[in-house]
Amino acid sequence: MNTIAHSFAAGIGHAGAKKSRVHFARMADSLFASAVEVVAATLIVAEICILFAGVVSRYILHTPLVWTDEAASILFLWLASLGAVVAFRRGEHMRMTALVAKVGPRAQAFLDTVAVAAALAFLVFILGPAYEYAAEEAYVTTPALELSNAWRASALPVGLALMVIMGIIRLLRVGDWRLVAFALGTVAAICGTFYALGPVLGDLGNVNLLIFFVGVTAATVLIGVPIAVAFGLATFGFLSLTTHMPLMVLVSRMDEGMSHLILLSVPLFVFLGLLIEMTGMARAMVAFLASLLGHVRGGLSYVLLGAMYLVSGISGSKVADMAAVAPVLFPEMKERGAKPGDLVALLSATGAQTETIPPSLVLITIGSVTGVSISALFTGGLLPGFVLGVTLCSVVWLRYRKEDLSKVRKASGTEIRRAFLLALPAMALPFVIRAAVVEGIATATEVSTLGIAYAFIAGLLLYRGAQWRRLFPMLVETAALSGAILLIIGTATGMAWSLTQSGFSNSLASTMASLPGGAPMFLAVSIVAFIILGSVLEGIPAIVLFGPLLFPIARSMGVHEVHYAMVVVLAMGVGLFAPPFGVGYYAACAIGKVRPEEGVRPILGYVLALLVGLIIVAAVPWLATGLL
Repeated sequence: MNTIAHSFAAGIGHAGAKKSRVHFARMADSLFASAVEVVAATLIVAEICILFAGVVSRYILHTPLVWTDEAASILFLWLASLGAVVAFRRGEHMRMTALVAKVGPRAQAFLDTVAVAAALAFLVFILGPAYEYAAEEAYVTTPALELSNAWRASALPVGLALMVIMGIIRLLRVGDWRLVAFALGTVAAICGTFYALGPVLGDLGNVNLLIFFVGVTAATVLIGVPIAVAFGLATFGFLSLTTHMPLMVLVSRMDEGMSHLILLSVPLFVFLGLLIEMTGMARAMVAFLASLLGHVRGGLSYVLLGAMYLVSGISGSKVADMAAVAPVLFPEMKERGAKPGDLVALLSATGAQTETIPPSLVLITIGSVTGVSISALFTGGLLPGFVLGVTLCSVVWLRYRKEDLSKVRKASGTEIRRAFLLALPAMALPFVIRAAVVEGIATATEVSTLGIAYAFIAGLLLYRGAQWRRLFPMLVETAALSGAILLIIGTATGMAWSLTQSGFSNSLASTMASLPGGAPMFLAVSIVAFIILGSVLEGIPAIVLFGPLLFPIARSMGVHEVHYAMVVVLAMGVGLFAPPFGVGYYAACAIGKVRPEEGVRPILGYVLALLVGLIIVAAVPWLATGLL
């Protein structure tokens, strides 16, 4: 009896200790999260104010502020680092979960814990070199503000250290210590095995490129490790075990990739996309298009295509685009008999179709890593998106040519005029953004602040449904998404640099240049390659990794860099939004609240239409360069 009582008491004590650990982890998580989120949100507001002040002082007051770009650059690295912390805490770093989702609950929990453990391993490995890098930067002084560059570079070790803390807290919240210990032991054993094999790996030469940049990267991505961590682990392992390069070089490449001032437009355009949805501008545009086309067969599908084309020109964020349009149109489309699977299929296809519509984040990334003019990319992206829209419209016409419209009422002229007047300020925003860049009023980075100011004014004066209490959550969401994107760009920049130093880029250039068929064959191979890369790595990581390698080859073959950019972006879009691996497809299903299997069959026709449009764009360069 005493033994039973003792065991019972021990069980209660064990359960109580477990509950206490989880409770402590939740409190610590809430405390750290609140502090980091407030700082990250404040940094976004500060960046908007600084860049907007630079535009006003230069263009209106004709007295340029020489320190704005420098101040924005310093704050930007802090924003990227803290945004990555917020994304890590919320589990929002980009990862491929298609295979993880197919295993049982226990195995899935184990793989999720392994993903956190792998992230912790990379963060711990890189934390020391990051501190050394910040210490070295202390000897550099910024030209305008005359500050030590350590103020900027310290963002990396601070952000990495905070992510380590967040990772430990996430493991504490798991509660099952056997699962955590097994995951940590697995990661430690793998890292130890690679370390023990270091002398052997050093003698393998270029075989290490396959081991680390193909094997390690593919294995970690497939088991659900965040893509940024997968890139970082592969690059760290390659540099530390097979070369004599100081690891501080990897941190400096990450700094270069994450803090390029052009990329500051990423968080600002993401925030702008959320802002137009919150103010009701997106809803006003959709309502006007519906009043024009709602009475024709397939009319609301055409409205969906047109709305995504217009909204993509404002937000630059595909998830924000779909989230702004789908809730407005889907209920009415379902009432008319549209099947949920067909709706998400079309929504996903329009996501791929509008990838080139400015200000696309992928186009901004291409400009930052390849040196192609962002203004030229913004101009060149309009017609290719329109061509793919036409091919999608042909599928819509075929599918809805017998739709029953007996219960649909045509909007009156008065209703159309009222909807047009309400939507006019919203529809003008894409043209305001493009005109500001083309006319030299603002750079591609600064123009997003003009859009934000425009949206705020329009939201206050015209769209009274704005919920301003949502501003802080929107700022936090912007920081998280931006941090996730920028950390991928940082680690992918390090990987791309390592590939270049290894001589891989020269080998790739020679192989691609020697393909029979010249430029047409090069474009065909690029299309296939980027469809695959888009489905596995998503657009931005693939561009950062392979853009610097392939764009020079395209130029040497006489392919216009803007034309090549459009082909590459559209090919990645097809991969990104097509099942079974396309992450964008699953995002569309989540937004439409539809099971993924329902949209697989309907999307096949749309994917075929996208491929036809892509081939047309690849075959007719004028579609990308004619407006330049």
